[in-house]
Parts: sequence; structure tokens; C-alpha cells
Amino acid sequence: MKKIGVYPGTFDPITYGHIDVVERSLKIVDKVIIAVSGFQRKNFLFSVDERVELIKGVFKSNKSVKVESFDGLLVDYLKERNINIIIRGLRAISDFDYEFQMVLINRKLNRNVETIFLMPREEYFYISSSIVKEIAKLNGNISCFVPKNVEIALRKKFKEVKNAESEKKTLKK
Repeated sequence: MKKIGVYPGTFDPITYGHIDVVERSLKIVDKVIIAVSGFQRKNFLFSVDERVELIKGVFKSNKSVKVESFDGLLVDYLKERNINIIIRGLRAISDFDYEFQMVLINRKLNRNVETIFLMPREEYFYISSSIVKEIAKLNGNISCFVPKNVEIALRKKFKEVKNAESEKKTLKK
């Protein structure tokens, strides 16, 4: 029986750090499902469908990676698919505090669930989706942080946002 792990997150957008965690996890599990959360606890730049498509574009040639979206509790998503392995990336102590809390909650909700923590390579340790979006918004070079399809999507999205803001200003006059 194949070992399947679920790598949940918002991935708004996916970065090389996320990709590195997926690649590392494939040394432990046979298949990774990247589960893109649609839960609206924060304002996303990309819709859940856009995030899923961007990630599918990144992993299109890797048959060991599947991309899906989900709403609701992660433990319910895992239970529906009869999966009990969660994969999470850790970058800093602040990540650990949050992740430790989530492990305990998930374990309380489903004691069969195990969480594997993986650290990305050092060159990706400091990358976050938030920082990448900020750099992209200010027209900085993000090619070392995200794949080309994501870079193109970020540039397009911020151009659309800028155009919409310009139209609002014009209408107010």
C-alpha cells in the first residue's frame, strides 16, 4: 500500500520553499497531495482555483504530486480520503509555535493523524508568500523565489489591481 502525505496550506502563492518541502517529502512518502485551503481567514491575492492551477502548472510532470482544494477542517479532509500523514514545512521558531499548536489540535480531533515536519533548504528558509507578494507589488525581482508561471501570474495580478485602483480614482473625480 502506498504511503500518501497531505501538504496543506494556502499557497498564496506557492514558492520555491514550498516546492522544496514537497520534493523532500517524496523521500518519505510515495505520493503527496497538496491540499489548498479555501478557508477565508485572510485576504488572498489569488482565488483558490487560481492557486490550484498555479501549483498544478509547477508539478505537471510529477505523477507523485496531486493538487486539490479543500474547505473545512484538515482532519475531516484526511478522514474522507483515509490518509493519516500531514506534511508541514518549518522555517523559524515562530512557525514552530503555531505548528506545535496545530499538531496537538489535530491529534485531539483524530488520534490517527501524524505530522511530519520538514525544513526547506537554507536558500529558501527566509522565503514566505507574503514577502514574495510585497516584492512583486513593488516591481522587484522575484524569479529566485517562485517558478516562472507564478511570477507571470503575480505580475499580471498586480497589474490588474493597479488598473482597478486607477479606475476608482478616475471615477471619484
